[in-house]
Amino acid sequence: MVFPGLTPLDLAGPLTILSMLEWLRPGYRVTVVGERIRTYETDTALRVTPSHTFAQVPAPQVLVVPGGAAPAFRAMTDRTLLGYLRGAAAHAEVISSVCSGSLLLGAAGLLRGRRATTHWTTHELLAEFDAAPVHERWVQDGPFLTAAGVSAGIDMALHLVAELAGEDVARLAQFGAEYDPEPPFGALDWDAAPDEVFAPAADSWVSDGLAGHPELQARLASRLRTGV
Repeated sequence: MVFPGLTPLDLAGPLTILSMLEWLRPGYRVTVVGERIRTYETDTALRVTPSHTFAQVPAPQVLVVPGGAAPAFRAMTDRTLLGYLRGAAAHAEVISSVCSGSLLLGAAGLLRGRRATTHWTTHELLAEFDAAPVHERWVQDGPFLTAAGVSAGIDMALHLVAELAGEDVARLAQFGAEYDPEPPFGALDWDAAPDEVFAPAADSWVSDGLAGHPELQARLASRLRTGV
């Protein structure tokens, strides 16, 4: 799914992995849906255009919801988008998200009582939607599969391919993407996470994205400040 201002890797990572199903296991069809077929900006210089509208794909077997910065919070109040999520969830085998995409699922009322994850800077906000925040790379609770920030969407998508077509196919997809990460600075040390850099950014995402919705803005801002 696309919406204005999304993070491209949230979309392109899972899309690349899942698109391999079309030739590794013929019968699958991968589409990109948006409210309208038009060019959507992202939070980079890249622009994207969906292949189908919400109306053309009302009941997907699987839906992947990307996230973003302030635009993702703006999308949390988009009635058309939230309605599409609720309608898709009524029929889908899996509803998945990457990064702050899980907050969109929460805003649609889909994560109540569910374990879920999101980008580490906004983890506390899941509780606002009665979800149970979990610090994991990805977490599955029933039909809902949520991934942490950005690159975690690739891990989530490989797990999803294994669920749909088996581990052997997922390993082929991993080879196809040559997904064998070796970050130049090693694994992240979460005890040294730079909160002083990212906390102000997360606060601005909430403030800017929900400027027209002061009540929700205040609630989420309070959770960011208190971690409750």
